[in-house]
Amino acid sequence: MIRTQISLTEEQAEELRQRALQERTSMAALIRSAVDRLLSAPDRAAGRRLLLTLVGSGASGLGNVSDEHDRYLDEAFGS
Repeated sequence: MIRTQISLTEEQAEELRQRALQERTSMAALIRSAVDRLLSAPDRAAGRRLLLTLVGSGASGLGNVSDEHDRYLDEAFGS
């Protein structure tokens, strides 16, 4: 591993300490995990392209989904 030094605000450091205690791990392990998530996350444009490939890929059998999508989502998710 390569050692590095970072600066955190007091609030960041305190929240990180508390999270480390809750998860029974070190602050360094939490920071490494956050960096891993950042580096492995697809970029926003790639995510948008993926979502756009899904548009129109399914068939609901309903003719008014574009007009009533909010209602259908509310029904499906119980909102």
